[in-house]
Amino acid sequence: MSRPLEGVRVLEVAMYGFVPSAGGVLADWGADVVKVEHAVHGDPQRGLRQTGTMRVEGDPNPNFAHANRGKRSIGVDMGNPEGREVLHELARRSDVFLTSFLPGARAKFGIDVADIRAVNPKIIYARGSALGPRGQEAERGGYDMTAFWARAGTAASLTPPDVEGMISPPGPAYGDTISGTNLAGGIAAALVKLGRTGEPSVVDVSLLGSGVWALGHGVALSAHLGEPMVAPKSGAHGSPVNPLTGLYRTADGRYLSLVMLQAAKFWADVCRHIDRPDLIDDPRFATGADIAANTGQAVEILREVVATRTLAEWSERFATLSGPWAPVQDSLQVVSDGQVTANDYLVDTGELKLAASPVQFDVASPASGPAPEFAAQTDEVLLELGLSWERLIELKTAGAVT
Repeated sequence: MSRPLEGVRVLEVAMYGFVPSAGGVLADWGADVVKVEHAVHGDPQRGLRQTGTMRVEGDPNPNFAHANRGKRSIGVDMGNPEGREVLHELARRSDVFLTSFLPGARAKFGIDVADIRAVNPKIIYARGSALGPRGQEAERGGYDMTAFWARAGTAASLTPPDVEGMISPPGPAYGDTISGTNLAGGIAAALVKLGRTGEPSVVDVSLLGSGVWALGHGVALSAHLGEPMVAPKSGAHGSPVNPLTGLYRTADGRYLSLVMLQAAKFWADVCRHIDRPDLIDDPRFATGADIAANTGQAVEILREVVATRTLAEWSERFATLSGPWAPVQDSLQVVSDGQVTANDYLVDTGELKLAASPVQFDVASPASGPAPEFAAQTDEVLLELGLSWERLIELKTAGAVT
């Protein structure tokens, strides 16, 4: 089965997690993504080995592979005139130019919009930034921790008022991956426009903009009401008016997450599943208004009952529960989740198992490949341009390519 972007050529000049993750999604969708790396050092993300307490020794390295699956890698010195010439020749034959470089670096290396459009007027030019393409801070860099997590509101909205400091992102490249998927979607839309009108687009996605979008519901409420979102204190129930929306601790110290926004609709079913049918006709919980008014009492009852069984026991018992609920799982438990497995939300890419990019086509399992070794396809890609072996050797000798 063909993938939707087969035949599309993407030239990626980008580092770290954000923009390369857009290239990884495009590769999953079938595009031929050629990753241009520094001729000597490669993408600095290759050297990321320590993430919190988790350390990767040797290769393959999931920290790099997550965003770079399915690509081809070449080493090019863009500061070398001959290297820049090679890059422009690759751009001439590409449909999309994808970059994370800041405006000053793009001008320095001759890879800004005007430079690339000079060799390929129809190319889609896509760039990812920390803070957007306009405004006084457009030339500032940043990471997902700063621009997506801290500045766009999630950190403050998530951190309880009784917690000192700031709750950190749940994992590496969290905002990068979300923002990269946004950028891949923008590129796909630009390809549709190009096919319909013949007009190429400049596509912009920033970490800040993606962070604002991810918190969009809360930001809209704040703009309307003139007040910030404030997280509940640690240990507080999730809703002051709904006992069926919140976390409940199990006998083995794990948690169940209940999110039943219509408490009256699901109350009787929950009572039956926890072996407390006597609560169904309890006048304190007879109607939705009664449940809301007596949420505190209902929460105490549910906490006491849920604490009598383990998460595994509740998971088996709640398998027939009609309302939405979930076990609170860590990242290792996600790997063995039956629904994750059934839907191929993890893909084998050789030596590594990686999270699949989230879009599937025609109810088919996603296809992906391993991340490339540094500059492993330089010869292959440049020979495809029609260069002779002699010219390739000359470029390597001059340090223009690796």
